[in-house]
Amino acid sequence: MKINDFPSHIQPYLIPKVSGHVVYRCLGCGAEYDISRLLYTCPACHSVLLLTDLAFDRLKEIPPDTWHQIFDYRRMLNIPALRGIYRYHEFIGPIMPLDAVIYLGEGHTSMVEANPYLQELVGVRFYFKNEGQNPSASFKDRGMASALSYINLLVNSGKLSDVLAVCASTGDTSASAALYAAYLQPGVKSAVLLPHKKVTPQQLAQPLGSGAVVLEIPGVFDDSMKVVEALSEQYNVALLNSKNAWRIWGQESYSYEIAQDFDYDMDHKVMVVPIGNAGNITAIMSGFLKFFEAGIINRVPKIIGVQSTHANPVYRYYLEPDPEKRDFVPVKVRPSVAQAAMIGNPVSMPRVIHLVETYNQNAGAQAVFFTEVEEQAIMDWQLTANRNGHIACTQGGESLAGLVEAKKRGIVGEDDVVVLDATAHPLKFAGFQAMYFENRFPTAFEIVPKKSLQNAPRLVRPRDLDVVPTAEKPLEGKDFERFVRRTTEAIAKELKLVPRG
Repeated sequence: MKINDFPSHIQPYLIPKVSGHVVYRCLGCGAEYDISRLLYTCPACHSVLLLTDLAFDRLKEIPPDTWHQIFDYRRMLNIPALRGIYRYHEFIGPIMPLDAVIYLGEGHTSMVEANPYLQELVGVRFYFKNEGQNPSASFKDRGMASALSYINLLVNSGKLSDVLAVCASTGDTSASAALYAAYLQPGVKSAVLLPHKKVTPQQLAQPLGSGAVVLEIPGVFDDSMKVVEALSEQYNVALLNSKNAWRIWGQESYSYEIAQDFDYDMDHKVMVVPIGNAGNITAIMSGFLKFFEAGIINRVPKIIGVQSTHANPVYRYYLEPDPEKRDFVPVKVRPSVAQAAMIGNPVSMPRVIHLVETYNQNAGAQAVFFTEVEEQAIMDWQLTANRNGHIACTQGGESLAGLVEAKKRGIVGEDDVVVLDATAHPLKFAGFQAMYFENRFPTAFEIVPKKSLQNAPRLVRPRDLDVVPTAEKPLEGKDFERFVRRTTEAIAKELKLVPRG
């Protein structure tokens, strides 16, 4: 629709203007820094940074009902810059001119309700939000659209040139970073660091296809992350991991979309999120807090962070009920099918600690919870979900397993409506499904396939057929007729089909 087709009272709001006063704010010492350059940690105390709009209160002057209309009417616009995460421009990028926005189709992923059988099995109403429907097939595109849009703005304004974007990755970040950097060629190039032999072949193919320099190094993700941090501190590179505060801002759009999809009613709503490097859960908390502070939603929903027993440092931290006695200790990760979440020392942990406290204060009670699940449960629930019409990745299986565990603990009630984060497309992790079906998981994964969930193709070739068609020698005439008849009969017997009367 065109602007003039909308109600006159909403027209002035539909095309957002550059506004706000955005700064980097240190979570450690509270220092504030200008955003005219890329910063990842505080120059004074080296703690992580959050982006803060010092003029946020201006957004509270617009009534909640008007905000609802702004976002709902923007959904009908045909302006590329507003079709993705920047539909919520005032909340995730108020200083961003629309001509700097990079839109590759990210955001506004489908939220699909589980079928009746699966909901009855789990005992609660729930949805999967299918983040694998983003351009690079994972949720990382939300943050990358924000980070690369800002880099694009700095390049266009002459503050940056010849940018080399770098990241460490378990797979999804590298695919997303390479894709968005490739869109800004030749001014932006990318290099990604991957732990050697710890990334699925599908995920490895993505940055290679986008033309990135792919460097594999020994160790696990945490080791790659330390090297990338050293590069960003010592050399002129753009860091694209979640230590980049612009990444977090873009990922807040996940919260805004869910609020909009529920018509801004957050009563009895619960979000279940894999933790990984902890950037996503902090972004989701931050997003809901902003909408709540502006009056756009009536309350903040519960949030449940999930970790595998093979990579659970955040869960362990919150096992201690007394905040004064908590001590964060990184863990040595073990092999996990939730590969994107196999991180023992999340760089966003300081953000988690800060935002959990703030979130619970705004909720008026505990609203952020953490749970851990077994590797067996992750695979079993992923396959169960996909057998019921979903496209859940292993992290989506981790979310569903986390929901089941949270329900056992009484965190989730029968009246709650739950949204599970399926962070990527399951085809990225098809190798784990094959290992399950073929019963060839290494013992370190601690997974024993259930026969009821295994599946494999079955060759149908009747033994009495002397000749069968091949690509080089197709059959004709009576040989082909006999092949069709006997194969049809064999399949009917295999499937126990009943002849038509």
